[in-house]
Amino acid sequence: MQDDPTSAFLIAIAVLAAAVIFVPLFKRLGLGPVLGYLCAGVILGPGILGIVEEPDEVMQFAELGIAFLLFLIGLELEPRRLWSMRRDIFGLGALQVVACALVIMLFPLIVQGTHWQVALVAGLGLALSSTAIVMQIIEERGAMRLPYGQKTFAVLLMQDIAIVPLLVVVRLVSPGGEIEGIEAAQSIAVALLAIGGIVIGGRYLLTPYFRTLARYGGTEIMTAGTLLVVIAAGTAMVAVGLSMAMGAFLAGVLLAESNYRRELEADIEPFRGVLLGLFFLSVGMLIDLSVVADNALLLLFGLAFLLVAKGIVVYFLVRVFGGDHVTSAKSAILLSQGGEFGFVLYTTAATQGVMTQEMASLLIAVVSLSMVTTPFLVRFVAPFLARQRPVAEPEEDFSDAKGEVLVIGFGRFGQVVSQMLLAAGHDLTILDNDVNRVVEARRFGNRVYYGDGGRLDVLRAARADRCRMIAVLTTPAEKTNMIVDLVREQFPHAKLFARSFDRRHSLTLAAHNVDYERRETFDGAIRFGRDALVALGMEATDAKETEIMVRKWDRERLEMQRIEGLAEGHRKWREVTPRPFVRRAPEDRAPDDVAPDVVMSDDVVAEVDDVEEEVRERLAVEAAARDT
Repeated sequence: MQDDPTSAFLIAIAVLAAAVIFVPLFKRLGLGPVLGYLCAGVILGPGILGIVEEPDEVMQFAELGIAFLLFLIGLELEPRRLWSMRRDIFGLGALQVVACALVIMLFPLIVQGTHWQVALVAGLGLALSSTAIVMQIIEERGAMRLPYGQKTFAVLLMQDIAIVPLLVVVRLVSPGGEIEGIEAAQSIAVALLAIGGIVIGGRYLLTPYFRTLARYGGTEIMTAGTLLVVIAAGTAMVAVGLSMAMGAFLAGVLLAESNYRRELEADIEPFRGVLLGLFFLSVGMLIDLSVVADNALLLLFGLAFLLVAKGIVVYFLVRVFGGDHVTSAKSAILLSQGGEFGFVLYTTAATQGVMTQEMASLLIAVVSLSMVTTPFLVRFVAPFLARQRPVAEPEEDFSDAKGEVLVIGFGRFGQVVSQMLLAAGHDLTILDNDVNRVVEARRFGNRVYYGDGGRLDVLRAARADRCRMIAVLTTPAEKTNMIVDLVREQFPHAKLFARSFDRRHSLTLAAHNVDYERRETFDGAIRFGRDALVALGMEATDAKETEIMVRKWDRERLEMQRIEGLAEGHRKWREVTPRPFVRRAPEDRAPDDVAPDVVMSDDVVAEVDDVEEEVRERLAVEAAARDT
């Protein structure tokens, strides 16, 4: 097949077909795309189908995907924000590498009885984690700005920086590989100079470079220019012993405050996705099933020891550096696997005689298998280990609950409603079943009672039977419906007001005979639209009349849907929907070169308020006519 000129295309077809089949399947099963790529790689690799016989060659090319991923992450990190993470990078990150290496090396040292040099290199390689897999999971979950995402990223960044010192360690422990201090210092100095060169050159050259490309080139030239920067920066880092991802990341950070950031993201994103998927495929191809089968028991125990030991060390280190239980647990799970640099480290160690080729193959198998476990751990173990520790439920005393209005739900909506009622002098009894929210509200001086508004005993304790009004402001819609039914049945004397989630929920609440319901986003959106019309040059009175028309259309449509049903109402409404309300002729509008002030003046606000009474009268008349 290798002599067939079409073999390369057949391999490409097989790889793409496997990705198209396995990735959607695994996403559908809730296991994530990474595991889909890994499994597809195992099937295509030498161990099963043998379609790809040299996965190492594929990985060398696919590592560009990691570089592009780190470049995009760098674009989101301004230098000052990166500087604010220095404690986690150089403190937590450095301690993680050292502590994990010392703990992990105990397994080969004690269980297998290897020399300390072999055990040390094995521990150092397994102390590193997979930047590609971890960052892909963080990106998928949008966790880059969450505490566990930042802690994890800081550790990964330090691991990339540690590559040169680790290679020096391999050289030091190799037979006859004594290295003078001057030579080691030179290697580190060259790496630091390369980093400094990229930082200085990027700071003063990248912005003019992209400005020139944007002015004289087309879209495709900007894309080519972006690829050139990423690959050149990565190659410079590889030349001094660092990772390509490090160079790409630095280039991204230097462009984080550039005006071209969004365009660069759009240029790189397609390449990043394809090449990163190819990298995961190549990792799956590297799993040697014959080695796994011959050493199944040893690999199983070694893998279990790696995941548990590394997870425990990372958990306690993150706690020491200020992380809470959830942050520490999630970081521990994400960093529990081995990393792609382990392939390089163990190959180098075998070449220099530190360990046998068989030992290197076993360690590479452990790294690969640990990568496969990560999506499973994130999917099934993380929710269990990273659960919020329950806050003790307070013993609530309703003896002082004397409000004439019972408010059930103190979220964003409930807080605003409560402000209005309190400002008018009404006494409130506020219920919420979120312990943290109740505690937080009390810190700010709000008396909120802890209790579930869906329980009859709680409503009675809150003296709902004495309330003139009960406002149900809860989510989700199902919870609201249940409370509405309970209140309507047990406390029919009280006016029942409810917050609805959307149009469908409004119809449901109307069927449950609430006295009043209001969609949670409708009024805010209407007011936003009215202010936007004024900012665009429309007179305030005209904008208000437009609002009245839109509200009238919405009421008519809602009433039609209440009578005819949601689907039938949609169909009939399409037949009678009026044309948009247009008050001013085009020639009466302000000229384009005169930009109206976005902030309405006091006169405009007063003018808008003057028509409020008229609006209320119109609405009252329409409501009375509808009721009769």
